[in-house]
Amino acid sequence: MVRSPFADDPGRASDVFVTLGALAEERGADAAGLALLGDWPGLGGPDAGGGCRVVKGRGRFSAIWRPEFLPELDRAPVALGHTRWATQGAPVEADDASPMVVPGTAALPRPGRPSAGVVGTHDGDADAADLRARHALPPAAGTTGGEPILQLLAGCAGPSDAAGVLASLVGRAALAWVDRDRPTVVHLARAALSPLTVAVDTDQNLYWASNPRWFREVERHTRVEFAAAVMLREGTYMKIGTETRPGRRDRPGVLATESFVPTARAADLDDRVWTGFTAADEHRDRTTLRHRLATPARLQTVA
Repeated sequence: MVRSPFADDPGRASDVFVTLGALAEERGADAAGLALLGDWPGLGGPDAGGGCRVVKGRGRFSAIWRPEFLPELDRAPVALGHTRWATQGAPVEADDASPMVVPGTAALPRPGRPSAGVVGTHDGDADAADLRARHALPPAAGTTGGEPILQLLAGCAGPSDAAGVLASLVGRAALAWVDRDRPTVVHLARAALSPLTVAVDTDQNLYWASNPRWFREVERHTRVEFAAAVMLREGTYMKIGTETRPGRRDRPGVLATESFVPTARAADLDDRVWTGFTAADEHRDRTTLRHRLATPARLQTVA
């Protein structure tokens, strides 16, 4: 979630965040977590903007959520949530659960200035061994495919660099990540298959989630009305945030986009990709697929 600084009631967006976390349990109950990030630009002391609290654990989102988190959630300009279905790594290992913190000391060097690291989530099953074979990555804290992707993204100087990293992935992937030194800006990406939907409510708060149905459910059960909810097409990178100019608070918006052609393995095209989707939503998404298939001899593009 990217919160609008001009919304008159922060509780409405917080209700959406918690409800989406509960609905997301249908796509993963091995582990869950949340990250609350940042301070509003122009507020606080010289270190304002770097705050980050990550809470994660085994089991469902409803098992790790606590009502005492609510005041901090209401103040956070950005919040990341995640539920995990363990396709790689151990379900019981905290380092394998999202949100993951990739510190600056573990991130690849960023051209022009050092990276403060990233906090991010990954949904999917990417070929981590392939990434580590092709890139000189720092030692991993966990054993999932999400961590090496975030390590590479932490070293990106801009959207085109991020799109290059995303185009190099093999496997399913949808990601959301935040640079620690710009905590009011969120990067979203849908590579091959793993679905990602972006929505905006009438208060101009921005949200993202796997399943578009969840936003319809949220609207039925909370005080929030959505102005739009759009499924991103495969091969989409989007940068969203509230800080269009340094130190200025603005309504959340799209700051940059990039397109790329993602790559999947034949086995990645699994009906479980659309777990919980309505038949109409699944059909609509399948008709827009455009990933390439990785084969021993060549890459094939799915029309």
